Amino acid sequence: MTDNTNDGGNVRIDDPRDFPPQEDGFQRLWTPQRMSYVLRGSKGGREAKKPEHKECPFCAGPKKSDEDGLIAWRGTYVFAIMNLYPYNCGHLMVCPYRHVSFLTDLDDDELFEFEKASTLAMTVMRTVSHPDGYNLGINQGEVAGAGVATHLHQHIVPRWNGDSNFMPIIAQTRTMPILLHEQREAYAAAFEGLAPSFGLPLAAKEREEDKD
Repeated sequence: MTDNTNDGGNVRIDDPRDFPPQEDGFQRLWTPQRMSYVLRGSKGGREAKKPEHKECPFCAGPKKSDEDGLIAWRGTYVFAIMNLYPYNCGHLMVCPYRHVSFLTDLDDDELFEFEKASTLAMTVMRTVSHPDGYNLGINQGEVAGAGVATHLHQHIVPRWNGDSNFMPIIAQTRTMPILLHEQREAYAAAFEGLAPSFGLPLAAKEREEDKD
């Protein structure tokens, strides 16, 4: 420590070596999968121009590869897709290929596979993730809270004791211990192994290979 005189008074000047750097006491929660959310709608640091007509995500998904579309399983009338913004780790949805809004719009074949695929999805989750329970739900129509009201989809969410802790309640943040593409791969392998025992087809690409 030294004393310098400035404007007739003593000024204390501390040597920085007297105060070595210290940790800030905060833990770090690394969530790299959220970068896609942070950078949404941006390109080169600038806001990207939004298309005038946005395609339905549940119609667009099956047109992509399983990896790019986050498709976990493809049936004859319905498919299972991971939720891009999951409520909980492993959250997926069962959707009909046909662009319909309500459960009552499905024909008998679609309805049977829609519900059968939902039970298959629960078994896949039990096999891969070992949850303590499940939330299943369909929001039909905007007034009922449907995010994509024009295309029917059933949410299937695995739940664990203690998953609703202080993070989502106080910090408005959900922690996801596995990345979406890794969860999709694990689910896809389980869907492939379990689908035949439910009387449901393998993924479309597998069925095409069987024809060759």
